[in-house]
Amino acid sequence: MKQDITYLIEELRQGKPTACQRLLTEYGPAVFRMVQRIVVHREDAEEVYQDVFVKALGHIDSFNPKQALLSTWLGRIAYNESLNFIRGKKPDIVYIDDYESGVEKIGDMTDGDIFDEQTVKHLEKAMEVLPPYEQSLIAMFYYDDMSIADIAYVTGSIPSTIGSQLCRIRKKLYRIIKTL
Repeated sequence: MKQDITYLIEELRQGKPTACQRLLTEYGPAVFRMVQRIVVHREDAEEVYQDVFVKALGHIDSFNPKQALLSTWLGRIAYNESLNFIRGKKPDIVYIDDYESGVEKIGDMTDGDIFDEQTVKHLEKAMEVLPPYEQSLIAMFYYDDMSIADIAYVTGSIPSTIGSQLCRIRKKLYRIIKTL
């Protein structure tokens, strides 16, 4: 597997079209999912998706397999390109105040609360309220099963910060769900 990635990287550095096609086939769906979680409108997400691979192919010489997996490296590019795109747009998102009083602990939830169908619907609605950065952290951790270390690499942060942010976001989601 590692040798296979090394061979793919070498072919990409040589500019071989078959290597580019393989890169898109193997990593494209995951990259697009990450982009689309941050960039909501499909047309915009497709544009950012293309930018991600143009940038990745243009900077393939800077990829260091000792630093990160190829998927993580592509994730970092996708994350940064998506946030850059969002920063260039006016947000149409409603933000919930982080300093709301009466915050309850996530640990106070019972199993019945967690697996209730209505709670799942509320969770989906609550996720839509979160800013793109927070949505992306939750998506990387829960939907993409990325480790905190990988998320830290993708976001250019440190693992302890990501852990704290995830904890804060979970509490925020809980507050939002309670208001729904």
